[in-house]
Amino acid sequence: MTLHSSANRTPASPHKPTTAVILAAGLGTRMRSNLPKALHRLGGRPMITHLIETAASVFDRIVVVVGPDMPELAKATQPHLVVVQEERLGTAHATRMAEELFGDGDVAVLYADNPLITAQTMCALLESRAQPDTALALLAMHPADPGRYGRVVTDGQNVQRIVEWKDATDAERAITLCNAGVLCADAADLRRWLAEVKAENAQKEYYLTDVVALAAEQGVVRYVEAPEQELAGINSRAELARAEAALQMRLRETALEGGATLVAPETVFFSVDTVLEPDVTIEPNVVFGPGVTVRSGAMIRAFSHLEGCEVGNNAVIGPYARLRPGTVCAEETHVGNFVELKAVKLGKGAKANHLTYLGDAQIGARTNVGAGTITCNYDGVFKHRTEIGDNVFVGSDSILVAPVSIGDGALIAAGSVVTQNVPPDALALGRSRQINKESRGRMIRETLRAKKEQG
Repeated sequence: MTLHSSANRTPASPHKPTTAVILAAGLGTRMRSNLPKALHRLGGRPMITHLIETAASVFDRIVVVVGPDMPELAKATQPHLVVVQEERLGTAHATRMAEELFGDGDVAVLYADNPLITAQTMCALLESRAQPDTALALLAMHPADPGRYGRVVTDGQNVQRIVEWKDATDAERAITLCNAGVLCADAADLRRWLAEVKAENAQKEYYLTDVVALAAEQGVVRYVEAPEQELAGINSRAELARAEAALQMRLRETALEGGATLVAPETVFFSVDTVLEPDVTIEPNVVFGPGVTVRSGAMIRAFSHLEGCEVGNNAVIGPYARLRPGTVCAEETHVGNFVELKAVKLGKGAKANHLTYLGDAQIGARTNVGAGTITCNYDGVFKHRTEIGDNVFVGSDSILVAPVSIGDGALIAAGSVVTQNVPPDALALGRSRQINKESRGRMIRETLRAKKEQG
């Protein structure tokens, strides 16, 4: 083992606040997008949000480095500190943009395109840095395909330096331990090392990885190995898709461990904020958008899509149902095939089982909405509400033109167009009187057939 002098290294202090600097200034040209790379979504939210939320659970302060003309990205990082890298001159240069905000404790540098790093891995990085002889700690991995990752050059268990793939020799490229880019050091040490970094490389950029060799001259540099799924960078649409697949596997495992039944887990897609209580059953091919809560005992049947809604205890949703934002289905409700609800409050035990659109509506307990019913909630300019009381029966193929209210116990005859309020317990018939004309059907049919034969 090589002995290192620690005379110029600052020991970790548990009493000083820690800072996470997140580098997010990259354009992400390989994404082929006008959207900043860090704002591309994983699990229903921007990748930068994943990383910030995790880092905020571990570090005392978050600083995000963005590029110029990225107001949407800066807004997405609120309320955390933001600095701008006006010129993109490399990762060391980007880190220097934040050095006035380092504080005097340990500083970790993270990357917005590594959004799946767990809190446990971040804590392990801080713990490694806290060892008495450690000048710097970094994250490393053994990817299935090392590809163009920077290589971690070691002497036993200690790191000597990082070499970027473009600058590596054939022997260095044969190394399978790869750099994830994340590192942690004392703020004062990091400032000093950053000032010494030179742009002496193929890209003529200031590499943050050059800090590793400088740290190794003054103390021990340790690495913490983490799974590739956590550390793999996202620089293209294909890599984004792989990260989404990895995240979905994690979310499915969490759902199963929490007591949900997933009939075909690989076909169910979650958002990171999906809440499933124990004893929920999810059938195949279900998609959860952001903001969904499903209470205990509920069943979400196959091919349903839910977003921004709540499903109550023992409710049954689907198959082929769509619940849109603002919808709350109370306990024991039934929402069936090809039914769409938007901003609807569905009372306890209420049912809408077939081919129905309900929007901007309050529907009382035990009310039954027949097949083909529509609430006409939009007049081309404004949205209007439909209020339906308890124990109402809405016949099939009814059109309820909002704003309109239907009292408790009322009955709407099938095929009605309801444009006026219906009192409690009333029968509403909003259709024209039927007239039967004897033999007229046969005459029309014969006339049409004759025309068809004449061409």
